[in-house]
Amino acid sequence: MKPRIGFIGLGIMGRHMAGHLLNAGYSLIVYDARAEAMEPFAAQGTTRAKDCSQVAGHSDVVISMVPDSPDVEEVALGPTGIVASARAGLIHIDMSTIAPATAINVAMELGKKGVRCLDAPVSGGEIGAKNATLSIMIGGPGDLFNEVLPILQVMGKTVTLCGPNGSGQIVKACNQVQVALNFVGMAEALVLGAKAGVDPAIVIKVLSGGYAQTRVMDVRGPKIIKGEFEPGFKSKFHFKDLGIIMETARKLNVPLPATAVAQQLFSALLASGRGELDHSAVINVLEDLAGVKARTTKGPQS
Repeated sequence: MKPRIGFIGLGIMGRHMAGHLLNAGYSLIVYDARAEAMEPFAAQGTTRAKDCSQVAGHSDVVISMVPDSPDVEEVALGPTGIVASARAGLIHIDMSTIAPATAINVAMELGKKGVRCLDAPVSGGEIGAKNATLSIMIGGPGDLFNEVLPILQVMGKTVTLCGPNGSGQIVKACNQVQVALNFVGMAEALVLGAKAGVDPAIVIKVLSGGYAQTRVMDVRGPKIIKGEFEPGFKSKFHFKDLGIIMETARKLNVPLPATAVAQQLFSALLASGRGELDHSAVINVLEDLAGVKARTTKGPQS
């Protein structure tokens, strides 16, 4: 018999992830602070919980997908959190992107109640969540990883055990460094080309065919040059991640000079009121500084 799954957090990505589990035949109970986010699931017969404690009380496995470290602490350890209904054998998989120290602390505190925990942040954005092609980075015990692997494989294509609790969040931090720098590098290239009068579509075509090619460019490059910044992953959340990264680096005494620059560019993006846009919108900051828009009206170049 498949385990009963509780899913907490039905936002841009969580709603797709929970939907895949429902379609795979898992019995779900869901919770989101926004009642309207639960309505599509209720229409399919899914139970709506009144809080996180009720989710935990009616589940074998609880999955959380919420914005930040304080949110995870509230979900897991708050007065109406998982801990209120915790019991030995319950499994908590947190798929949020949070500070590694928070992931370790949550696992330790819930562990006192016999709850087994994994941190399992994801990469792939809304497209990955929608297509069930997420890369999932796991921190926690190997036996627990193997036990829940079939559940994780419903939501992701690449599921990797990275080490003990907290390791998934460390690897996600590394991922967010690389993604941020890819966005900034692509933005600088497109703005430079546009300022010199080269059609951005030509820049994308040429760079995509050589050593500069990245998945960031493949997925977001065509949207950027059309001026499309609907969020697959909001800028404000990547800025949050960069804060986690810099604090983690400080504690580990690791210099990250390029990441520090990226953090300031994202800070400028949020200061300009664009925090709700996709993280690819960081190009807007460089466009403002250069006085040019890296846009094309010619469409793809053949």
